[in-house]
Parts: sequence; structure tokens; C-alpha cells
Amino acid sequence: MLSPERAERLRPLLDAFRDGRDEAARVLADPVEFPHRFSDPRDVEVVALLSAALAYGRVDLFKPKIAGLLDGLGSRPAHAVASLTVPHARALLHGFVYRFNVPADLAVLLLGMGRTLQEDGSLEAAFVNALEHTGSWRGAIAGFIGRVRGLAPEKDIVRALGKTRGVHHLLPGADSGAAKRLNLYLRWMVRGPDVVDFGVWKRLSPAQLMIPVDTHIARMGWWLGLTSRRTISWAMVQEITDSLRRLDPRDPVKYDFALCHYGMSGACPIEPVRAVCLACPLKSSCRRGVKL
Repeated sequence: MLSPERAERLRPLLDAFRDGRDEAARVLADPVEFPHRFSDPRDVEVVALLSAALAYGRVDLFKPKIAGLLDGLGSRPAHAVASLTVPHARALLHGFVYRFNVPADLAVLLLGMGRTLQEDGSLEAAFVNALEHTGSWRGAIAGFIGRVRGLAPEKDIVRALGKTRGVHHLLPGADSGAAKRLNLYLRWMVRGPDVVDFGVWKRLSPAQLMIPVDTHIARMGWWLGLTSRRTISWAMVQEITDSLRRLDPRDPVKYDFALCHYGMSGACPIEPVRAVCLACPLKSSCRRGVKL
């Protein structure tokens, strides 16, 4: 974790870095584009969870899959999933395949969200209830996913749509590693509102969020001294978040979008390129940049 002294040096550098990113332009290269099509909080939270769940692999491959599902759900997706039946799910998901996931997997997610809306009133309420029950962010993620999956009529789904294949990948609990896509979803819901995040969940604070760690955040977190770990895990999530809390305890994950897209864009390459690194605005605080 960052020392207080290093945090004082890094904070203005990262603030200037974040302020200099055109985040609005990068939204179009991110799955967060899809919930931005809606304004009702229930529609936003439903579309965001669907988008985050499928946001693995190449962006140009998963975005058409999400777009196709949204076309089928129509202009009121929360109402659509709340009234969805197994036969309707079968028709909606006919022919759907994306990497690990088949129609039955998506039916578990959609019908589980619908039943959660019916019983809890919102996905926010389901997560808050899980947090109050477990007392930890990691436990709340597991409890929330357990609630959504547990309310889906999985036996009926399997009879109508066939066996599930990758539902554990589509809806992973925090026990499966860094829970990147769930932490991403929670960031969207709790932070903001700004050009990226929505802030539609009012019962939680940005101070509670944990950073979504993917390969880009893991790599940049290491180079910036936010973590001493090299393997992506919940321990790395905790360590990077604790470091960022020393920069801004009220909103520690505000740097996530800018840093992640800096890596995604290739501006921070996996292998150092001298000319690229010398031009990097974070070079003075980067473990490899200071050696160039």
C-alpha cells in the first residue's frame, strides 16, 4: 500500500491525469455505453448488470451481443425482465451464444433479475440487504449474486432451454477471484452521476467501493506502486483500493476509468516502449518510467 508521503506526491499527478482524459469519448469503447441509453434507475441497473456480466473478451465481440439482447427487451428493459417468462426467454435467447455462455445462462440472469425486482423492488435493495446481512463488500457480492441466481427458476430453464454451461462465469461470486465485473457494475451504480457513472444507487457511498481489477489495472497498479502483488486476486483488489483511499477516502475508485482505458488504448503497453514511456504523464511515479 502507498505510504502517506508517496500518496501526497501521487495525488496531484493522478488528478491531473484524470482531468486530462476525454472520458466522454471513451464511453463509446466501454460497455457502460448501454445503460447510458436509459434514464429510469430500474432500467439503468438492469441493463448495467446485463452489460457488465457479458463484458469479457473483446469489446467488438461482446457489444453486438449486448445490443441484440437489448433490442429484444425493448424500451423498458426493467419491466421486460420483471414480466419475463421461461417461454418468452426461450424465444428471446434463441440462437444466442457468446464464448462460455449459452441461452440457459442468460435466462438465469434475466429471470433472476426479474424475480429480484418483483420481490425486493430493485437490484439496489437486494445488494444492500446482502451487505447488511454479511457485513462485508465481498460477502455482499456473493450474497447478491446468490439472490439473483437463487430466484431464477433454473430447473424450468434447463427443461425449456437446455443445460447451463457458463452461468458461474456469467455471474461469479467474490470467492472466484477479483470479481472485476461485479465491482465494475457497482462502480457504475454508486459513483456519480458524471459522464461515466450513474449514481442511481443512493443507499451506498462511493467510499465503500472496491476497484474493478483487470489486467490493465493490475499492471498499472504495480507500476504506480499501488500494490506489491503481481497476481490478480481479491487481496490485490483490497490493496489497490486501500492505496487509492489514501488519495481520496471519499471516492477512491474515481481513477479507475481513466487508468483502465489508458491501458486498453495501448498508451501503457504490456512491454515497455521507450518512446511511449517517456511521453507518459505518469512517468515520474512509474516504477519503470523513472528508470528510463
